[in-house]
Amino acid sequence: MKIGIVCYPTFGGSGVVATELGKGLAAKGHQVHFITYSQPARLDFFSENLYYHEVAISQYPLFDFPPYESALASKLVDVVRFEKLDILHVHYAIPHASAAYLAKQILKSYGIDIPVVTTLHGTDITLVGKDKSFKPVVTFSINQSDGVTTVSENLKQQTLSSFDITQDIKVIPNFIDLTRFANRKREHFKKAIAPDNERIMIHTSNFRKVKNTGDVVKIFHKVNQVIPSKLLMVGDGPERGNAEELSRQLGISGNIRFLGKQDAIEEILSVSDLFLMPSSSESFGLAALEAMACRVPVISSNTGGLPELNVNGTTGFLSDVGDVEDMAKNAIYILEDCNRIEKFKEAAYEHAKTFDINKILPLYEEYYRTTIDRVKNN
Repeated sequence: MKIGIVCYPTFGGSGVVATELGKGLAAKGHQVHFITYSQPARLDFFSENLYYHEVAISQYPLFDFPPYESALASKLVDVVRFEKLDILHVHYAIPHASAAYLAKQILKSYGIDIPVVTTLHGTDITLVGKDKSFKPVVTFSINQSDGVTTVSENLKQQTLSSFDITQDIKVIPNFIDLTRFANRKREHFKKAIAPDNERIMIHTSNFRKVKNTGDVVKIFHKVNQVIPSKLLMVGDGPERGNAEELSRQLGISGNIRFLGKQDAIEEILSVSDLFLMPSSSESFGLAALEAMACRVPVISSNTGGLPELNVNGTTGFLSDVGDVEDMAKNAIYILEDCNRIEKFKEAAYEHAKTFDINKILPLYEEYYRTTIDRVKNN
């Protein structure tokens, strides 16, 4: 198949999933064309089956805001026509689904009916999509897609309850490349962070309010009073400064390292003992899955799609959003016993294997085929 993938080229979950999906499809022999405004962050190697098409945006004084949606639609028309794509797969509803709809209508004037699959990732539904200024466009774009998927059952139900959806929605969960996230021994790195064999806790995110990074610091503060430990804060964003200030106020800044954005996150996860994700909302929890793939159990909130990923009492524990006391208690329970922590680590890894990319890719391939056949036969 010749597949066009539209995504945000950033470190965010939807962009990472879209890029890893494209790389996996290319490895299986499909021709994959990425269409976006800059090269995706993880599209960092050459493959004969991978192509990148940049969406150029003209800067006219007339426009206060560059019309990206129109530029993207035009680029989609160009790539579909001249690369003879079989299907378009757009990730994140705004503005990709609406741009794909516009491109699809234009392509019909050339006698081309390109199938469009839209994957909803979370905030495009739970946050942005509910904005009154966007909701009619989001609803229309979803209903006009030839196929719609979500990354969790919870997100599917939120979509159906928040929008007047007439489309069938298929749940295809996020996935992990276990060959990349296989736990690797990095004893020299671990010794540098925890010279006295302290437990290492970790949090990775974009440091937005929804991630509750302040709660991460509070949980660590309570655990650190009982168990000698260190905390790694990986990522960057608007709440980083507040988290740093809170760590100073609590007198634990010496035990916390803010590492900023990191490409080789698997290297850091591999030396960690426990992953913290106290988010207010998570459609799936890809960062938690990455941790589990590195044999790191998870302490998380019980919101969104997290209960579909983090098995309470087996791969970690679930607590109500904001319940710092319970999360700290569960963290101590895992970390205080060497045999117990090894049991949780192994269970986390075994569960992560059920989300291996080699099990999820065929679901997308089959969905593409059925969508293409349905459009052809209509």
